[in-house]
Amino acid sequence: MSASYDVVVIGGGIQGAGVAQAAAVRGYRTLLLEQQTLAAGTSSRSTKLVHGGLRYLESGRIRLVRESLREREILLRIAPELVVRQDFFIPLYASSRRTAGHVHAGLWLYRLLAGGSVGGFERIPAREWERLDGLETAGLKAVFRYGDAQTDDVALTHAVARSAAEFGAEIRVGTRFVGAERVGEGYEVRSVREGVVATCETRALVNATGPWAAQTLSRVLPGPPRLPHDLVAGTHIITEGALGKSCYYVEAPSDHRGVFILPWRGRVLTGTTERLYVGDPGLVAPTPEEITYLQVTLAAYFPGLSTVVAESFAGLRVLPKSQGDLNGRSREVVLLADAPRPRLISIFGGKLTGYRRTAEQVMERLGLVLPARVPRADTSRLRLPMG
Repeated sequence: MSASYDVVVIGGGIQGAGVAQAAAVRGYRTLLLEQQTLAAGTSSRSTKLVHGGLRYLESGRIRLVRESLREREILLRIAPELVVRQDFFIPLYASSRRTAGHVHAGLWLYRLLAGGSVGGFERIPAREWERLDGLETAGLKAVFRYGDAQTDDVALTHAVARSAAEFGAEIRVGTRFVGAERVGEGYEVRSVREGVVATCETRALVNATGPWAAQTLSRVLPGPPRLPHDLVAGTHIITEGALGKSCYYVEAPSDHRGVFILPWRGRVLTGTTERLYVGDPGLVAPTPEEITYLQVTLAAYFPGLSTVVAESFAGLRVLPKSQGDLNGRSREVVLLADAPRPRLISIFGGKLTGYRRTAEQVMERLGLVLPARVPRADTSRLRLPMG
């Protein structure tokens, strides 16, 4: 007889780990399947930030920013060893697209949406600019400081998965999802590990495979709804040098896009770019043009730092398909269900910062069909384990 679960989650990135935790703490028998290792995909290729998304205010995404800031505060509380407060600086030059008044208004709104947490913001006096890690001062007109947070995305994913396991979830890595078929009031799920095929039954199935979500749906019968979407690649580079503990949010010289320059494990992380990607998600890689774009940006703001690339990586975002500029695309997570009372939910998009809220939303939807259970914990208060 095959094993039986309440919830089977496909995908061991931060979104899948979050759903496994949310299901397990609610008392549901939970299984997570990951083809490679935890955080092997996009969840290891982020900008390593837990933040509200300051730039999204320019396109009016107030709700997204407010929710992200709320989740930032929760993560600072439940994972203080992994999510740490950082000072971020925004330098403005004669050539900058944004004015000091524009930035001041944005930071005021950002602080308001955050409830005044994480230190607010201030304008840095010119006499203090020299202490900013060698920041270029020629043409510098103003510098603002605000607060956000930084994390180790891989370690955070592992911590959430460990929490899920502590509440009884089974975490199977190196296990490939083969397919699923609707049977009765749930799904029969097939997977393979080391050449051995296993079958289990589940009341509910969650597709948390990120840029592989469409391929995962193609293995489900009967064919579930699909979401037209694009994959957007973002590249980061890591270079030698030091920034102390300060982070910088700057405009790329060529197109004025926002780029972060951050301290990362004793070196400097610069990113990210945005370009449409077509092809195998597993083969996404930085292009020479993207690397040069980031090197030029780094050199423009920190001429004393090396731009020799020690490491580079590219990740993929999933954005709903629409016309117009990539910056104008919605960043809201889309939960695509197979029915009003869903047995299958696919997660399209989603941000590292909002993983916990996304998982809660998934479980709220699945609560329409799952049996009642007595919750054993609240993920907004549950301290994440360190490993």
